Amino acid sequence: MATNDKNRQRSGTTETLLRPRDAAVQLQISYPTIKQWIYRHKLRSVKTPGGHYRIPQTEVDRLLYRSRGRNEGERRVTYKRISGRNQLVGRIVDVRVSGLVGQVTLSVGGQLITSLITSGAVREMQLKKGQTAAALIKATEVMIIRV
Repeated sequence: MATNDKNRQRSGTTETLLRPRDAAVQLQISYPTIKQWIYRHKLRSVKTPGGHYRIPQTEVDRLLYRSRGRNEGERRVTYKRISGRNQLVGRIVDVRVSGLVGQVTLSVGGQLITSLITSGAVREMQLKKGQTAAALIKATEVMIIRV
């Protein structure tokens, strides 16, 4: 099997290997940071015969597990386990991504709620128009006015 393939044969199992840039996207860190982690041996990597580094998917999952779950399925479930009770469930009516920022608009009971989140979060949650989602309202103060 060629070493520049995404998969590498290791003791009878296939291990997915990522380019440093792809691993950086998954970890939501910069490319220079991931290169420094490789050089300082903070991140396990494999060097190809051509001198390029590849990072095992299991290593990326290990780092993600520390904050979000062991695998993609567990990371998705984590979003639902939130202690906040101010959750408004609605339908996504618009998703816009520009650079590092994503704008998501929900329709909740005929009212529109717009949230600015990272474009990485939009991709990770795979948000699309028409899906059901919840807006979590987090505030230290809530003001009420009589109308």
